[in-house]
Amino acid sequence: MFKKSILFLCTVCLFFSVPFINPTAASGADESFVFGLLLVGPYNDHGYSQAHYEGGEYVQKKVSGTRMIYIDKVNPADRPGVTIPQLVDDMVEKGAKLIIANSDDMKDGIREAALMHPGINFIHISGDDVLTGKAPKNLANLFARMEYGKMMAGFAAAMTTKTGKIGYLGPLVNDETRRLASSCYLGAKYAWEKVLKKNPEDLKFQVTWIGFWFNIPGVTADPTQVAQNFFNTGYDVVVSGIDTTEAVVVAGQKKQAGKKVWAIPYDYIGACGSASGVCLGVPYFNWGPGYTSLIKDCMSGNWKSEWIWLGPDWKDINDPDTSTVGFARGGALSSSTGKALTAFTRDLGTGKVNLFKGPLSYQDGSTYLKTGQVATDEQIWYMKQLLKGMTGQGSAK
Repeated sequence: MFKKSILFLCTVCLFFSVPFINPTAASGADESFVFGLLLVGPYNDHGYSQAHYEGGEYVQKKVSGTRMIYIDKVNPADRPGVTIPQLVDDMVEKGAKLIIANSDDMKDGIREAALMHPGINFIHISGDDVLTGKAPKNLANLFARMEYGKMMAGFAAAMTTKTGKIGYLGPLVNDETRRLASSCYLGAKYAWEKVLKKNPEDLKFQVTWIGFWFNIPGVTADPTQVAQNFFNTGYDVVVSGIDTTEAVVVAGQKKQAGKKVWAIPYDYIGACGSASGVCLGVPYFNWGPGYTSLIKDCMSGNWKSEWIWLGPDWKDINDPDTSTVGFARGGALSSSTGKALTAFTRDLGTGKVNLFKGPLSYQDGSTYLKTGQVATDEQIWYMKQLLKGMTGQGSAK
């Protein structure tokens, strides 16, 4: 993720009132290996930050002698005035030996903090400092190959839509969000053309961005209204790329009003929640295995500054102990679509289907991949436009 660093806005007194310690952890001085989480949203948001929080809980259960502390709501709306290095300083004072920053917004701040604390190890989720050579030796990058999860989401959406109109509720525009939206489109395109044998021109895939990972009143577009607009203009499936559950909530409301609509939320295994009747499923992150590996390396003295991009365990993409990317099927997924999705997932895992293979063009008609060319990791990671066939803004303004 490559978002420019945002000033993290909170007062100092609010900062010092944050509940840092996991309520289940022992209090007082101890000999635990303490690791800290900086979470961009609430730890219980039913989305991205909760997935990370539960990844930390997984570590505490699986790795003896570990203890998690955390600060959540580290974002422009909730914490004016406090910088990432200040938050890190407080965690270090509380004994943290490794600190995980879970948002691309924290990229510059966590690098600064790592340079200030060379004896502490840091993990930046989603960043590329190791790739670009900017990372100090105590900073590693970790992310998940969610492209596969988004392909599954797009596939399910295209197999389900009755109107041929799929809406994508996007956060902000950067390399990561373009590649995830494009992955969703490629999954939809494959289902539409290869499985359903329908005319490519009859599939509409619209991306609408709100401006951040979740709603900030007065700053972003309202994701509830964006989802409403999709459903009110003939889009019957909305796939979410934001951290919160507005898409599936609005779909549930529309169903109660008599509309046949569906949604696919994002990030968290439990995101379908009470709206399972409209939820086709959710591509979700499982941070436990990746966290566990890096924390064990830190504890054993085998730490490396490396860029790690973990994929699904294709033997079982929903194995909580091995698969970093999963897809939890929703109650609205039909039996026939479920069978087709199983076959599609199998073909992704074996490499029989590779959707990042040319010919593929960007929105402006320029070549992304030549005929027969398979994208490298860096070509996927650094996606400069949306793909041809998608509509919506392709670059930040």
